[in-house]
Amino acid sequence: MLKKDTFAPRPPMGWNSWDCYGAAVNEEQLLGNAQYVADHLKEYGWEYITCDIQWYEPKAVSNFYNNFTELCMDEYSRLIPAENRFPSSADGVGFKAIADKIHAMGLKFGIHIMRGIPRQAVHQNTPLKGTDIRAREIAQGFSLCLWNTDMYGVRTCQAGQLYYDSLFELYASWGVDFVKVDDIANTEFKPHEPYSAREEIEMIRKAIDRCGRPMVLSLSPGPAVIGEAFHLSQNANMWRMTGDFWDRWDKLYAMFERCEKWAPHVKEGCWPDCDMLPLGKISKNCSCLGDRDRYTNFTPDEQKTMLTLWSVFRSPLILGGELRENRPEDLELITNRDIIEINQYSTHNRQLLRSRSEAVWYCRDKNGKDVIALFNLSDEEKEIALDAETYGIRGEAEAEELWTREKAVFRDEIRSRVNAHGVKIYRLK
Repeated sequence: MLKKDTFAPRPPMGWNSWDCYGAAVNEEQLLGNAQYVADHLKEYGWEYITCDIQWYEPKAVSNFYNNFTELCMDEYSRLIPAENRFPSSADGVGFKAIADKIHAMGLKFGIHIMRGIPRQAVHQNTPLKGTDIRAREIAQGFSLCLWNTDMYGVRTCQAGQLYYDSLFELYASWGVDFVKVDDIANTEFKPHEPYSAREEIEMIRKAIDRCGRPMVLSLSPGPAVIGEAFHLSQNANMWRMTGDFWDRWDKLYAMFERCEKWAPHVKEGCWPDCDMLPLGKISKNCSCLGDRDRYTNFTPDEQKTMLTLWSVFRSPLILGGELRENRPEDLELITNRDIIEINQYSTHNRQLLRSRSEAVWYCRDKNGKDVIALFNLSDEEKEIALDAETYGIRGEAEAEELWTREKAVFRDEIRSRVNAHGVKIYRLK
C-alpha cells in the first residue's frame, strides 16, 4: 500500500486559484497560471496547480457562494466540473484533459472539495456507484457547513466509505495529485465540537489509500485543533493552522504565535499549513478584505517577513495571486533560491525568542550551516540582538543576509537593524 508521508516528503509548493479568482476560476485562468509556473517557477520547485472551490457550479462569479444553487453532478452523486467554465470537461471527461495538460508541463494538478455528499444528490436520492444504496441513506442531515450550502456530512458506515471510495476512484481517473478538503480540519462555527469531522477524515484517508494514486491530502479551514495533532499527522499531509489568511499585518503578526505552537509537529510528510501567500495581484473578482483587483497590501518588508516565516517554520508555500500580472519584483521575491531551500531542506527549525516587538528563529540549512532570522514585529525600525553563546551558536562568524546579499561579521552576538515589520535572515559561514 502507498504510504501517505512519501507523497509530500517536503513542504508542497505551488499555486491555488482562491486568492485571485475565489469561487469562479475558469479553464483559461487555471491553465494560464499553470503555464506561468512552468515557464518561470518550476525550476525553483513550484509544482502544484490547484483549482479551488465551486468548480462544479455553473453560476459562480466571485468569492461569494450562491446558496442552494444547482450543481453539476454525475449519475453516481459525484460533483463534476461545470462545462461552461471548463469546456474540456464535456462528454464525461471531467478534469482529465486539464490534468493531462498540466502534467505535460511537468507540473501536478490539485482540486478543492467540500467534505460530504451534495445536498442535491440527497434531495434527488441519486444512486451511489457500486451499490444499491442511495444518497439519503448515507447523509447526516444535521452535519452541515454553516458558510456553504452545498453538502451534507457522510455517515460513518460501510456505504459512506463506498461513497468516498467512488469519489477518489474518479479523481484518480482524472489524474489528480493533490486534494484540498474543506469544512473538515476545524468546523469553525461549531465551538463545542471543532473537530467533529474526525470520522470523515479517516474515511477520506482510506479512500486515497485504496484509489491507487498518490494524492497529497490538505485539510481546511483552520485553526486546526492542536490537541488533535497526532490524528492529523496520521491521516493528512497538510492542515491549516489558521482561518483564511489575507494581506493584513494583524494576520501576519498572529502567525508567529501559531508557528511557535505548531513547530514541534512539523515532520516529513506532515506539514502544519500557514495558508496561502497573498502576493502579487489578488481579489480579481470582488473585494475581499481590501480593494478589488489589487496588488497585495503587504509592504515589501512584510512580504519578506511572510516568506521568511513560512520558510523557517517549513509551511507549504502556495501562491494565491494572478501570476501573469506579476511585476519583476514579485517574480524576484518568489524565486530566491536560498529562502526556498530553507523551506524545503532545513532542519532543527525552532523559535529562539519572541516578544511583542521581535522574534528570532533558528534552523540549519541543507549543508548544516546555522541560519538566524531576526523579525521586527514593531511599527518602527529597531535593532535586534541575539546572544550567540546562550543558544550554542558559534561566537564569531562571517554571515550573509539572504535577501540583500549583504555581508556581516558577528562576534559573540548576532545584531542588526531591521525595518518595521521586516526581517533579516543570516546564514553563518
